[in-house]
Amino acid sequence: MAGVLALTGCAEGRAAGSGGSGEGVDYGATKEEYQAAFAEVAPIELHTQSPAPKGSITGRNVEEYFNAVTEWSDGKITFEVSYSNAIAPPEEADDALLDGRLDIAQVLPIYEPSEYPANAALVESSFVSDQSVVVGALQSNAWPLEVAFDTPEIPREFEDAGMKLMMPSYNSGSNALFCSDERRGLDALKGMQAAAGGHAQSRQVEGLGGAAVSVAYPELFESLQRGVVDCSVSSLTVGVLGGFIEAAPHVVVDPEAGFALAPGAMAMSQSAWDSLPLVAQQLLWDRMDVFMEVNLSGKIWPNIVEASTQVSEAGGAIETFEEDARASINETNAELLDGLRGNEAFDDPDAFADRVQGSSDAWLETIEGELGYTNETDYNGFADWYSADKVDLDPYIAEVFEEILLEHRPS
Repeated sequence: MAGVLALTGCAEGRAAGSGGSGEGVDYGATKEEYQAAFAEVAPIELHTQSPAPKGSITGRNVEEYFNAVTEWSDGKITFEVSYSNAIAPPEEADDALLDGRLDIAQVLPIYEPSEYPANAALVESSFVSDQSVVVGALQSNAWPLEVAFDTPEIPREFEDAGMKLMMPSYNSGSNALFCSDERRGLDALKGMQAAAGGHAQSRQVEGLGGAAVSVAYPELFESLQRGVVDCSVSSLTVGVLGGFIEAAPHVVVDPEAGFALAPGAMAMSQSAWDSLPLVAQQLLWDRMDVFMEVNLSGKIWPNIVEASTQVSEAGGAIETFEEDARASINETNAELLDGLRGNEAFDDPDAFADRVQGSSDAWLETIEGELGYTNETDYNGFADWYSADKVDLDPYIAEVFEEILLEHRPS
């Protein structure tokens, strides 16, 4: 009974049993059309959190998404935001959605692979992504969405846990190897202790001759500074957020030999979602375009600029692996991809493995061949090259929405 009371009391201004009721709007509706549709809607307050302090680059994607929803609803949907994961740590966000502490949150299935084995497999397969600075960021934030929605087991795990899956996968950029000393070849990498998360990253570290250990990112700076670990597999965004670049300024990101990424998902409490009128559900879905755009232009790329600056100031560099280490990672990745074909989380694991590789390849072709995006620089030169208006994301966002998300829009 306490859990039921919490769920019914969290999102204010909603009538139980009214989920999806009322009139909706067409996809592509203007702000004015949306605001008019909300004229008779009672105020709605949703409880949520950001992973970062207020105003941080790392939390900008969620903050601007919430702001856009509020603006387009003419102030009818508002968010009570707690910052720096104040309500629940990342590994407990799903529990907070279920017990009513949160209505909408970022969920990280990789922390609980036994509870979300299909989602964990999608995360573990992310090494097939292109790892380059522009094209890779676009491709790696597109194909997993397609695979997730085309694989029934993935949304079903969220449904079974009482959640509505909204954005199945998004990442903070390619993962890099941050080390206290330069380590690019197998001789230098042999024997390293490296912080890594998940089965795939651990296998990749072991394939390089190292030992993988688990360290929470708030503890990475101290662990690297004190020599508890030699390296960490983390995105440049996490390097900035965790503040550990000063202690590990020797960074390897190799477009041809990728580490598994650490994507998250955006989800709502199913109870909260069901109690929203249709137009509110549609607005929360449609403004995911803001979340996607800001995740790239307001989070991933600005954090690469900031990380590059910190790396330079600390006397390091962002480089690629030597050929023997690159070959070792690619050999491990081939084994990991083949291992997906025996994954018991899926009724047809062969089809899932084929879907991962096929979607990854297809979206790379779409982004480079059809949409015309290119890498004009590598990670080392990115800070000098990049500016806020350097990459026009409108064609990319439209393609992702029309090819993947539109089919699942509430109606």
